Amino acid sequence: MQPIISIEGLGKSYADGFQALKNINLDVFPGEIFALLGPNGAGKTTLINIICGIARPSSGRITVDGHDVIRDFRHTRSMIGLVPQELSTDMFETVWSTVSFSRGLFGHPANQQHIEQLLKALSLWDKKDSKIMTLSGGMKRRVLIAKALAHEPRILFLDEPTAGVDVELRKDMWQIVRELRESGVTIILTTHYIEEAEQMADRVGVINHGEIIRLQEKHELMQELGRKQLVLHLHEPLARIPELLSSYMLELADAGTRLIYTYETRAARTGITTLLRQLSDAGIRFHDVDTSETSLEDIFVGLVKQGPSPARRPVGGHAL
Repeated sequence: MQPIISIEGLGKSYADGFQALKNINLDVFPGEIFALLGPNGAGKTTLINIICGIARPSSGRITVDGHDVIRDFRHTRSMIGLVPQELSTDMFETVWSTVSFSRGLFGHPANQQHIEQLLKALSLWDKKDSKIMTLSGGMKRRVLIAKALAHEPRILFLDEPTAGVDVELRKDMWQIVRELRESGVTIILTTHYIEEAEQMADRVGVINHGEIIRLQEKHELMQELGRKQLVLHLHEPLARIPELLSSYMLELADAGTRLIYTYETRAARTGITTLLRQLSDAGIRFHDVDTSETSLEDIFVGLVKQGPSPARRPVGGHAL
C-alpha cells in the first residue's frame, strides 16, 4: 500500500541553533489511526505544522498523496483538516458562518446539509446562531473540530483535541473519529490522554527531543515491551525473598505483605506454575491473587526515559 503521507529526512532548525526536528522518516498509510506520542517540547506540533504547510522545514521532503507539500501547497492543504491545540477563531462570528466559511476557504461549494450534519454530530446545532465569544471552552473546541471537517478532508490531524474538555465531548469526538476512519479518512493524533491512543490507534510513533525513537504497530509494541504482574497477598509478611526464588523477577511490597512477580507478555512459558510450587515448598502461603498488565502509558514513559540512541532504528519504519 502506498503511503498517503511520506516524510523523508525532515529537519527543522531555528536561527539560535535549536533543532526542533532531526532527520524524521515516517510513512502514514490511508485509513489508519496513527498516534504520535511525546512529552511537551518533543516536536509533535512542529511536525504537524510542517506537514500542514504552517511552517517550513529546514531540510527533507514531505509528500501528501504523492504531492510535495511546498510545491503543491494548495492541493495538499485541501486534503488536510487540522484541529490545533490553540483555541483560535473569529470570536464575533456565529458558529454557522465560521464553519461554512472554513469550507469555502478550500474552494468547496456551499453544502448546508453537510454543515448541519457536522453541527448536530458535535452537539452544536442549538448553538449555530451563537457568536463564538459566547461559547464555553468545550464548545469552542467543538467548533474547531467542525471547521476542520467542513471541507471533507481525507486526512485529519488532531493535536491534543480533547485537552481540557469535558467527558461528553471526548466521547463525541472519538465516535466521530471511528466513523471517519470507517469512511476512509486517515487520522493522525497527538494526545496527553495516552489511554485514548491505546484504545484508538493502529500504530504508534514515539518522538522525543525531535527524533522518532519508536515506530510500531500498537499491538506489536505492547506485546514486545509489555509486562504482566502477578501479585500475591501473603498470609505472613516476608522479611526478604528466599534464595531459592532468586531466579524469578520478584519484589516485595507493602512491608513484605505482597509478593510481585513480573514476566514478559510474549513469553511462551510464564513460569507461574513452577513459582507457585516453589512457594509452597518454601512454606509461603497467600490468600489472594491479582494480575495486571503494562499499559501503553507505562511503555511510553519507559521509552522516553531511555531517550534517543544514535544506533537505534524505529521498528516498523525507516532507519533514522
